[in-house]
Amino acid sequence: MKTQASTERRNSGPYVVIECPEKIPCDPCVDACPNSAISMPGSIIELPQVDYEKCTGCLVCIPKCPGLAIFVVDETSEDEAIVYIPYEFLPRPKKGDFAKGLDREGQERCDVKIVKVIDARKFDRCAIVGFSAPKELAHEIRGIRLCE
Repeated sequence: MKTQASTERRNSGPYVVIECPEKIPCDPCVDACPNSAISMPGSIIELPQVDYEKCTGCLVCIPKCPGLAIFVVDETSEDEAIVYIPYEFLPRPKKGDFAKGLDREGQERCDVKIVKVIDARKFDRCAIVGFSAPKELAHEIRGIRLCE
């Protein structure tokens, strides 16, 4: 699944990717965005829309989504992307750890390296994990399995 962000926007810094699977009454992401980049035109059951001119990829919306459907992707590197995901499992990975990158169905797609872990206490009890992955898989990997 490709994001709606333009190629120019995708090359200029981190940006949000919202993958709500269905229309349900939910809008915490709208209130969470400090730049008003996320909106739900029409009604609360519409899918969120992103104004990529306003989005800074600040990560604030990730832990606010009760459906764990918000990610931030940074594709500014030549060959790798950094993907930030919500992470509610224990133990938490540590920076420098390796993990298996999983697609939406839980299938292993590649090895990833953990590059950042933001403590759950900072963001509403939901940790955020950033990992590096091949750029061509940045919009397919949506979870990780820690390597033992």
